[in-house]
Amino acid sequence: MSLLTLMTSTIPNVWDYDFYWGDFVYFGIIALILLLANVLRRKISFLNRYVIPTAVIGGFLGLGIKYLIEWISVSAFDYSILSGTNNFMNFVTYHAIAIGFIAMGLKDNKSDTKINGKREAVKSGLVIVSTYLLQAFVGLLITIFIAAIFKNSVMNSGAFSGVLLALGFGQGPGQAGNTGKIFSEVNGGLFSIGQDFGLSISTLGFVVACIPGIIYMNYLIKKGRLKINRNEKIAATTSDDVEGVDEIPLAESIDKFTIQISLVLMLYLFTFLVIFGLSSLIDWSNIAFLVNNVKSLIWGFNFLFAMAIAMVAKLIIRQLRKRKIMHRKYTNDYMLNRISGTAFDFMIVSSIMAIDIQKLNDVGVVVALLSLGIIGAIVTFVYLKYICKKAFPSYYLPAFFGFYGMLTGTASTGIALLREVDPQFKTETANDLVNGSGTAIIFGGPLLLAVGLVYINTTWLWICTAGFLLLFGFYLFLLAKISKPSKKKDSAN
Repeated sequence: MSLLTLMTSTIPNVWDYDFYWGDFVYFGIIALILLLANVLRRKISFLNRYVIPTAVIGGFLGLGIKYLIEWISVSAFDYSILSGTNNFMNFVTYHAIAIGFIAMGLKDNKSDTKINGKREAVKSGLVIVSTYLLQAFVGLLITIFIAAIFKNSVMNSGAFSGVLLALGFGQGPGQAGNTGKIFSEVNGGLFSIGQDFGLSISTLGFVVACIPGIIYMNYLIKKGRLKINRNEKIAATTSDDVEGVDEIPLAESIDKFTIQISLVLMLYLFTFLVIFGLSSLIDWSNIAFLVNNVKSLIWGFNFLFAMAIAMVAKLIIRQLRKRKIMHRKYTNDYMLNRISGTAFDFMIVSSIMAIDIQKLNDVGVVVALLSLGIIGAIVTFVYLKYICKKAFPSYYLPAFFGFYGMLTGTASTGIALLREVDPQFKTETANDLVNGSGTAIIFGGPLLLAVGLVYINTTWLWICTAGFLLLFGFYLFLLAKISKPSKKKDSAN
């Protein structure tokens, strides 16, 4: 057999649409759903008024279409439209979050040092992580209580799942889905609904972010405590955003946007190599605890490794520019924002569509989700209302809406609520959200460590629950210290 014959014999025929078209059909479906959701958001006043993100509308629309198709058993050319849908949506959710984080990590963020100092970044990070810890503590209390009541429910094996409230509300569907998948695989797979449970919590978070947030906003407007100029317009994008000083040309022998995408994908390749290397080391060590617990966490938290590698790459690029080795700037913040925005939009749609409702028909699971959603919303609302008044007294309401939107939905939800009360970003809230997310990675280390311990046994469950409360108290103490105005500032005032 010739080499050519051998090579061509392994290539599927072009009419094998499962191989050539399968994944691209799903991408096309997500794109179509996003476009339909955008039309619905613009045409339906309720969706527009309550600032529900287009991706969230698209996710619910896609979820409804998925089960409608299943109900009427639609198929085309003997190829089930639903075959592999959930697996593909999980695939998109898993990778899109890491790609979005890399794009965010590569951004230069000149405004960070210009507007907000290190003190404000630390303060914002403490607000974010203290909210995570409170959500994790309250979430664990709820699921421990429900596990004790519903002994015949799958929740009896998932007393530790309450920590997903901090990940679903506080960090979004990517983290909640990835961690939920880890939970579904540990302890012999007893908590088999882990991924769907985590994604459902994050979906409830979007609802909690938008509807109560806008209701409270309208209440404040009616009472005269908040004034909004609806005619204010957000500053338009200029050519300087796309082609700044010292940056490579927009179109040369290679397109500038191609450079941004290539950098992001290259760093994601490095992320895989690092994770694969660490995983191989764990296998080589043959230590039972590392193999059974830490290895799955490493693969599950791919986005954290991606963010860290992006930040290292940014430091290297800065040094190369500083030493005049690299004469032109290759990254562009505006384009990187577009990459992260696209990745997160696709992630949100796919994460909601990936939910398998049939796995959530257990009474204990329904009670747990409703309890986490309602109690988690109340606790987050009350705490942020209190802490934002203490930490950001000069722009308390914009800060509250920005942080509340982000810590129940995602950063984009926080920005959406913030735009309603501060359309031109005149306050420091937008920078606080960005800078705080960076420092939160440092303060949030113990929380991420506890995620890998909380499910081991009952003793570790209670240790982690108590640890969350103690660390919350400590961070609250630090916030009180750092939020006190300095004597020099007081005398100046």
